[in-house]
Amino acid sequence: PLPRYPRRIGIVTSPTGAALQDMLNTLRGRYPLAEVVLAPAAVQGDDAPPQIVRALDALNRVAQPDVILVARGGGSLEDLWAFNDERVVRAVAASRTPVISGVGHETDFTLTDFAADLRAPTPTGAAVLAVPDASDLLAELGGWVFRLQQSVLETLGRNTLSLREKTHSL
Repeated sequence: PLPRYPRRIGIVTSPTGAALQDMLNTLRGRYPLAEVVLAPAAVQGDDAPPQIVRALDALNRVAQPDVILVARGGGSLEDLWAFNDERVVRAVAASRTPVISGVGHETDFTLTDFAADLRAPTPTGAAVLAVPDASDLLAELGGWVFRLQQSVLETLGRNTLSLREKTHSL
């Protein structure tokens, strides 16, 4: 299961890609309470699979986030091929930390998507799925504050009535 309120989020992606900035902006806007840890990796080419595997391993062993986003923006089938590599798929499946795959665009599917705990249609979608929306949390908190106030008022009312009854009986 994915954590409802993650405190630390790991990201495996290219440190120079637009996908990283999109995810960071989404995470900051929706849930600025979480710490984000980047495990940089190439996301295409021959060097990508071993780098992605090492990044996942480092996050699981060292950073120990509550959830990991494995992501890259869209591209051709060849550009996304690293996410079909058996080593990457096995590393995602073996992750102790839940993984959200956000590889490509809506119509792109890779084997990593099927090994992950959850598939998102885009990197930004992965960030959205990883965290709650702060405005929803504020609304929920407002409901709890209202219920707490009502409970306190009811308790005070009952205690006031009881105190008056005891005073009257004296």
